[in-house]
Amino acid sequence: MQLISNFPWYYTLLCLVAGFVFSAMLYVRDKQNAERSRVLLYGLAALRFASVSIIALLLLDIFIKRLVNEIEKPVIIIAQDNSSSIIAGKDSADIKTNYTKALNSLISAVKDKYDVRSYQFDSDGKQSESFDFKGKETDISKLFSDLENNYANKNIGAIVLATDGIYNKGTNPLYSITKFNAPIYTIALGDTLPLKDVWIQNINHNQVAYLGNSFPVEVLVNAIDLKDKQVSVSISHNGKVLKSENITINSNSYNTTLNYLLDAEQSGIQKYTLSLSTPEEDKNKQNNSQSFVIDVIDNREKVLILANAPHPDIAAIEQSISSAQTYEVEAAIINEYNKPLKPYSMVIIHQANIIPQRISNELTANNQSVFYIGGSYTNAGNSKSLFTNKTNDAEGVYQKEFSLFTLSDELKNYIKNFPAVSCPFRSGAVQNGTNILIAQKIGIVETEDPLMLFTENNGIKTGIFSGDGLWRWRMRDFQDHSNHNLFNELISKTVQYLSVKADKSFFRVFSKKIINENEAIDFTAEVYNQSYELVTEPDVTLILKDSKNKTYNYTFSKKQTMYALAAGQFPAGEYSYEAKVKYGDKLYTKQGMIIVKEIVSERINTVANHQLLYQISQQSGGKLFYKNQLENLEKEILSSESIKSITYSHKQLTDLVNLKWLFFITLVLLSTEWFLRKYNGKV
Repeated sequence: MQLISNFPWYYTLLCLVAGFVFSAMLYVRDKQNAERSRVLLYGLAALRFASVSIIALLLLDIFIKRLVNEIEKPVIIIAQDNSSSIIAGKDSADIKTNYTKALNSLISAVKDKYDVRSYQFDSDGKQSESFDFKGKETDISKLFSDLENNYANKNIGAIVLATDGIYNKGTNPLYSITKFNAPIYTIALGDTLPLKDVWIQNINHNQVAYLGNSFPVEVLVNAIDLKDKQVSVSISHNGKVLKSENITINSNSYNTTLNYLLDAEQSGIQKYTLSLSTPEEDKNKQNNSQSFVIDVIDNREKVLILANAPHPDIAAIEQSISSAQTYEVEAAIINEYNKPLKPYSMVIIHQANIIPQRISNELTANNQSVFYIGGSYTNAGNSKSLFTNKTNDAEGVYQKEFSLFTLSDELKNYIKNFPAVSCPFRSGAVQNGTNILIAQKIGIVETEDPLMLFTENNGIKTGIFSGDGLWRWRMRDFQDHSNHNLFNELISKTVQYLSVKADKSFFRVFSKKIINENEAIDFTAEVYNQSYELVTEPDVTLILKDSKNKTYNYTFSKKQTMYALAAGQFPAGEYSYEAKVKYGDKLYTKQGMIIVKEIVSERINTVANHQLLYQISQQSGGKLFYKNQLENLEKEILSSESIKSITYSHKQLTDLVNLKWLFFITLVLLSTEWFLRKYNGKV
């Protein structure tokens, strides 16, 4: 132990001198004390000397420096798989009773010697000593990642992993165990013997389809030990069988892929059910049926391309827009087009130096967004004076300040590699509020002249690509990458920005339409006044109703500029909601539908993977135990010489004034002095 002070050493001596002078003046120099007992006077003087000296020393900001040893007990982490596959076998009753008791006994026994932390995990993990085995997915790698984050730099003595080795989410846990410098003991649960079973392994389908179109469905069917048996496969919708066929299992380890093409005949969220009619020998009927949902949109956004003449740009643009499958594209010669423009979300005008007055007037009347490509646009509003008729070849340079929509980093970096296109010279200043996505680069000089820009005037969006030869960009993209992904991204992001119409409603409610049953249903809402300013004064309520007409009533929480509601998790099924808000004298309502999808991952594969658990134990220096060997596991942990406490030594500085015992000593000294003075008539 060492005393440290910010003052020179002689200040300490001055504190002692101050205590001596103070006590001497009070008791020795005072002539009234002549007739008092010298023992009493010297005793009182000593008490005053000690108390004053201590108080003076405390004013010097003295620290005590000492070496402190701290012992950290080893942490034993016991992680129990809480997914439903654990109790899917014949020993489910034994696991719920005998095994659970044995595991709790193990935890209690190890707690006496070590710091034990118990976890349950499925798709996520949390600290808990109770288990209900209702988890819908298993992610062992996520468990290891969480443990690494929570116990970094901690003295982990061992990890006990109790599971069947089946994981249907995340990566192979073998890749995660190198993060720990501790043995992993595994408790093998479940049955490794495969049952006679036929099941739906997976259903691949689109998330979105368009009314009147067809969409593909791919079904993967597996079977074990059911050779020569017949299985009937059917897809139904609203109680009606849409597709049906029989398949014959031709091997003991069988798998096949079935492809169907279904028609989207109703708009909205549609639920389809795929079922297997299986033989009696099938021991696991739970995985013979799966449902999937598709959001059927009643119409696609329409895009019209009006061109001055046939041009390779037209095909390039049309193919890129159509690749997104969310747009319906039509192309026509501008001087021959005589249909209404109202049905189209946006219009692309290509190389039209003179736009017919009828089309120009209709675009203005409809407040439609326009994307101009090439041409001088003598009737294109404010864009007509931006360029001259003189041209030059220019490459493109991405402008970092652009913020109307985001492009991928790959596209941002690749724009400079697109070939040069023929561009007109700029004849006037760029207007305020113009957003330039791509500027012109002539030779090695990067100019401020725009190659691709966007403007917005009174809510009407306009895009301009001033060059001629956009098709070359599509070809260069394919030449360098064997696909058109980057060019398609540029065109689709442009079309998406220009075609999106602003929502002018005063009440808006947002939520996912389709979620999994292990996800929470969350809502956000916005309320606007007549000036379209966000307000949060009124209360927003919501009624959620399930398919059995059971209702749940909620009130949104008010945030700074919005409303939020966390409704929580719900069982799989269909739920409708109606949100209401009264602002002023008007009542606004919003309605919608949410589908909570059932997760069937734990029912698909029920064969335990003890080989994986053995590898985890071997690679980490642990051992594998079965559920009836927990007593052996207890002995292994308690007798392990590698599980040791760690002693940490570190220097500690303590301010002298923070020592409570010093305060009490000073208090005792002053109290004793006062008592003696009082008792002997000095006070």
